[in-house]
Amino acid sequence: MAQKRQQNKSASKKSTKTNPFKAIYKSLINWFTKNLWHKIILGLLIASLLCLGTMYGIARWYIWTQSKTPYNLGVTYVPEYAQSLGLDPVATLQAIFKDLKIKNIRLTSYWDTIEATPGQYNFSELDQEVAMADQYHVKINLSIGLRQPRWPECHMPTWAANETYSQWDPQLNNFITMVVNRYKNNPELSTYELENEYFLKVFGTCTNFSRQRLINEFNMVKKLDPNHPIIINRSNNALGTPIGKPTPDEFGVSVYKRVWDRTITHRYFEYPFPAWFYAFLAGTEKIITGKNTALTELQAEPWPPTSMTQASEAEQMKSMNPTILKNRFNYGEATGMKTIDLWGVEWWYYQKVIKHDPAFWNIAINEFKKAY
Repeated sequence: MAQKRQQNKSASKKSTKTNPFKAIYKSLINWFTKNLWHKIILGLLIASLLCLGTMYGIARWYIWTQSKTPYNLGVTYVPEYAQSLGLDPVATLQAIFKDLKIKNIRLTSYWDTIEATPGQYNFSELDQEVAMADQYHVKINLSIGLRQPRWPECHMPTWAANETYSQWDPQLNNFITMVVNRYKNNPELSTYELENEYFLKVFGTCTNFSRQRLINEFNMVKKLDPNHPIIINRSNNALGTPIGKPTPDEFGVSVYKRVWDRTITHRYFEYPFPAWFYAFLAGTEKIITGKNTALTELQAEPWPPTSMTQASEAEQMKSMNPTILKNRFNYGEATGMKTIDLWGVEWWYYQKVIKHDPAFWNIAINEFKKAY
C-alpha cells in the first residue's frame, strides 16, 4: 500500500513537471478567487493608464502635426470692457496695435450696442476698430451672433428681451446678415466666430440653446459669405467632443486656469489640466472631423469674487500676477495650438494707465515680440 502511494505521488509530481500550463492555470484560478477588490482596483488602474497613455499619444501627435504651422498670437478686444475700467477705448486699441504689434484680433459685434433701436444700426464704433486693424494690417476674427465674449454673454437688445423666440430670431438673423454683408469684403477679415461657447449653460444670461438655431445661423452665414471660415468655440470645462451639427471650418476652445468658484467651494479653483490635455482635445477633433482648433480665449486677467472694479489689487493678484501671466503665455504655446488669443488685454492696459503698473504690459510686449 505504501509503495502504491509513493508511486501515485511520483506520478503527480511528474504530471506537474510535464504540464506547466496546468500549474499556471491553477495559480491563476487561486489568484482570481482571492481578494476580488484588489483585482478590480488593479484592472481600473491598468485601464486608466492605458486611457491616459492614449490621450497623451494623441496630444503628442497633434503637437507634431502643428510644429511647422506659423505661430499666430493675438488678443480679444471689447471696447465696452475697456470703458468700464475707466479707459479710453480708442486709445486702448491704438496702444494694443502700436505697442504689442499683434497680428490677430478678435472683435465683437454686440447686437444690443449696434441695434439699440429696432431697424436702426450704428456701426460707427466697430467701423473704427476695423479701420484701425486695416491700418496696422492685423487679421480680424469677427464675433457674430447673439452670444459673444464678455458678460452677459448673450447681448440681446432690451426691445427684444420680452419677445418670443419666433419673434426675435428673424430679427437676429437680419442683424447677423447686416454685419456679415458690411465686413465680408474687408481685406483683413480672416474668420468669423459664431455664437461664442453656445452650449455653455452655467455662465451668462442666455436662455436659448437650440442646436437647430445654431445650424440655421451657420448655413445662413455660409451662404452670405462662402469665402471666410467659421469658428465655433467651446468652453474648456465642457465635456465631450463637439461632433454634432454644424461642423465648423475650425474649432475654438476657451481655457481658464484659475477662477473664483461661486457655486460650491467659494474659493479660488485651479483647473488641473496640463497643457497637453488641450492638445489631446484638438487632436481628437482633428482625427474625427479633420478640422484644426484655435485657442480663442486664454485667460490672462484675474477672475476675482467680485467685479474687477470692486476687487482690491491684492485680490486681483490672487488669480493673475506678472509671474502667472508669463507662465500663461508658455502654457498656451505648450498646447500645440498655433492660433491663440489672450483674454484680458484691456486689464493689462488698465494696470499700466490707471494703476501705474506697467509690468503686465511689458511682459505682453516681450511675449509678442518673441512670438513673431
